[in-house]
Order: sequence, then structure tokens, then C-alpha cells
Amino acid sequence: MGEMISYKRPDGGDSKAYLVEPAQGSRAPGIVVIQEWWGLNDQIKGVAEKLAAAGYRALVPDLYRGEVALEANEAEHLMNGLDFADAASQDIRGAVQHLKATGSVKAGVTGYCMGGALTVLASVFVPESDANATWYGYPPLDFVDAGKIKAPLLGHWATQDQFFAIDGVDALEAKLKEAGVGYEFHRYDAKHAFANEEADSKNLPPLGYNPEAAELAWTRTLAFFGKHL
Repeated sequence: MGEMISYKRPDGGDSKAYLVEPAQGSRAPGIVVIQEWWGLNDQIKGVAEKLAAAGYRALVPDLYRGEVALEANEAEHLMNGLDFADAASQDIRGAVQHLKATGSVKAGVTGYCMGGALTVLASVFVPESDANATWYGYPPLDFVDAGKIKAPLLGHWATQDQFFAIDGVDALEAKLKEAGVGYEFHRYDAKHAFANEEADSKNLPPLGYNPEAAELAWTRTLAFFGKHL
């Protein structure tokens, strides 16, 4: 089980986050985990616990400052109130810096849905990150200055995604290619949130849990972080 901690943003402000330390201790590599639009709930804490079981220090920033959504309209409201540039350049960057300052030689970022979009932004705004893995989420592509991306990027995308259209992934891929970014994209015949075991309980038709795709993506993610962190 993890604990809530406080850490410093680059601007000197304080952020809170859920930290899970692995059996290997604080010298282990770190991964910052970015929430879906639901907030810092038990599901995303479970992802952090899985990463800790795999040998990583997992840190989940509380981007909504203590608020959690149960319904889609609440989640949309919270997401729309979030300053994405601030979250990426301050909360997420500070989280990576915290992991490195407290023992991890290398650290990366991963995130889902809204957190996936923030992971792509983090690849631009967080130079300290050594590897980034995004799950079915990307920001407006005008905000992606691919020339600033230095760390390898892994992407898991759903071909039936109604929130993040797959043609946007093609456009993102073209930007990365042009900038010479090292990336690895995988497309899955699945719906949005295919790796969230709670997706079907949300009663939202565009969401769908797909255990086979989820397992394959997880295996690829551990291999990716194992190679780069």
C-alpha cells in the first residue's frame, strides 16, 4: 500500500501525490502515473501498486487537489478546469524531479486518457523524464513541439476510440517522425479506456474494458520501461 506525500513544484508550490515504494527500496527507478479524468481514485492507485510490484517507485500526483469524480459530467467539469500546461510543467515535472531527488537514478511518466494527453505534453515539458508511455490520450497537436522531445515515447491507442480519434494518432506520428523522435506506437482493436478494469461499470458506451489488449499493452509497457529505466 502507498501513502500520500507532499513534494515541491519547480515554481516552489506544494503538490500532493500517492507514493508506492517497491520492495527494492528508494534506489529503484521511478514512474510518475497520471490519472484519468476521474481523478486520484482507487483504480489509478491500483496501477501504481502494480508498477511497485514490478519494481518501480510509483508516484501519482493529485492533479485535482483532492477531488474525485464518479460520474462523467463531474469528470468532464474537473478536467475542463485543469490547466494542462501547468499540470505538465509544474505538477508532473516536480513529481519526476522528486523521484530523482529521493533516490531514483532514472524516472519516467505514464498516463491514461486525460493522463495520456498529459504524458505526451510531459514528453515536451519535462526534460528530466527518461521515458514516457501514453495510453489512449493526446493533447491538441498544436501544443506538441516534437523538436523538444528527447526521451523515447511509447503509445497505446484504441482504433475505436471516440474521445481521441485514431487519425489524430496518425497526425501525431507524422510530427514525431519529422522531428526524429524515438517512438513506438501500438494500435489495438478496442474502445477507449480498454485497460481500465472499471470501464464497463461506468455505463458509458464509448468505454470498454478489453482484458487481452490490456494485458498485451501492460507487457509492452513493462518491457519499454525495463529497457529505458
